[in-house]
Amino acid sequence: MALDLTSLPRPSRDDTTVGTMVRGLVGSEILRIAAEIRELVAKGTKVCNLTVGDFSPKEFPIPDGLRAQIGTALQAGETNYPPSDGVLELRQAVQRFYERSLGLKYPLEGIVIAGGARPIIYAAYRAVLDPGDVVVYPVPSWNNNHYAHMLGAKSVVVTTDADSGFMPTLAQLEPHLSTARLLCLCSPLNPTGTMVDPEALRAICERIVQENLAREGRGQKPLILMYDHIYWVLSFGGTKHVTPVELVPQMAPYTVFVDGISKAFAATGVRVGWGVGAPTLISRMRDVLGHVGAWAPKAEQVATARYLDDTQATEAFLATMRASVDARLEALHRGFARMKDAGLPVRAIAPQGAIYLSVQFDLVGKDGLTTNDAIRKRLLEKARFAVVPFQAFGLAEDTGWFRLSVGATSVAEIEEALPRVEATVREILAGK
Repeated sequence: MALDLTSLPRPSRDDTTVGTMVRGLVGSEILRIAAEIRELVAKGTKVCNLTVGDFSPKEFPIPDGLRAQIGTALQAGETNYPPSDGVLELRQAVQRFYERSLGLKYPLEGIVIAGGARPIIYAAYRAVLDPGDVVVYPVPSWNNNHYAHMLGAKSVVVTTDADSGFMPTLAQLEPHLSTARLLCLCSPLNPTGTMVDPEALRAICERIVQENLAREGRGQKPLILMYDHIYWVLSFGGTKHVTPVELVPQMAPYTVFVDGISKAFAATGVRVGWGVGAPTLISRMRDVLGHVGAWAPKAEQVATARYLDDTQATEAFLATMRASVDARLEALHRGFARMKDAGLPVRAIAPQGAIYLSVQFDLVGKDGLTTNDAIRKRLLEKARFAVVPFQAFGLAEDTGWFRLSVGATSVAEIEEALPRVEATVREILAGK
């Protein structure tokens, strides 16, 4: 007979069995909202789900070639531990990928493989920061507040706005760079789907180089830039992705790239990511990842190496994927542009990159709605339209801005939902 342990205490904020850090660690607001959506769907409610930054395999299956290579690698017995920095073939494939696609040729010692991009971000934080060090990041942005909390770092938050595409400017960052140890930027940006202006990034990088030359003279540790560009292959219209090292080559010793196949190839569950940067940093990140065992599975690493080198297949897949993502983003953008033209208090930033659209429902103070979350709940209840407020990405103000993610829905579902959204907004304005 099994020992019944079902009466064990449930988690609570004042639980003395755990440490101070985890008691103060806030769970993911996005996952909380996603759980709410799953519950509704399980009850039979049809929802246009634009919440989690993931891909539905029905709408966006992984590339056929990648799937086949994973099966081949498994059949060949590639199921033991990989090297701590990743299988050599994949590091070489990433090296070639960056050289031909980004014009950046890094040494193999500057490339480390992990189980997705999240371990790379954690390893970068862990390798750079000591407790109490300053990490600067803009909001809205993804999860920097949580990583800083886990590392005991001091967060310096730079609030951005729609006029700059929610990207920080040098003028906003300047007051904090002299004391910062880590600066975190992301482009294309999760949650906004916007991309950094090349001249703005150039100015920031030139200032970092200037700061670090001064620090070197004083014998101080440099300011490191973590540049998360996991969505860089997904750019739209005339927007061009740029990198710090491309714009200012002197940034190479101070830049860590966060990247992987999760978003580029709709392979979020395959869990293959990589960090690229100066070997002095990457080697320490490798050591961190080795101790926590955050490796990508070996079969998936071998498969990804072979797939990345099939340039004809990857380019064909990416062309199709960009078109599919862009069609969904444009359907949303057109719909909200029509509502704005009709005089409704909504607006959207035109798609630039990633799988996200930034939309503002300027409804705070209307029909009893006092917060972004209240707007979110009304849209879900009345329009069956599920979105995530920018509060989930660190923005404190209730300004009506939301992230809409298109990876798990179709153009048809979007177009079917937009009239419901318009009707709900009109009802709110009418006080119904």
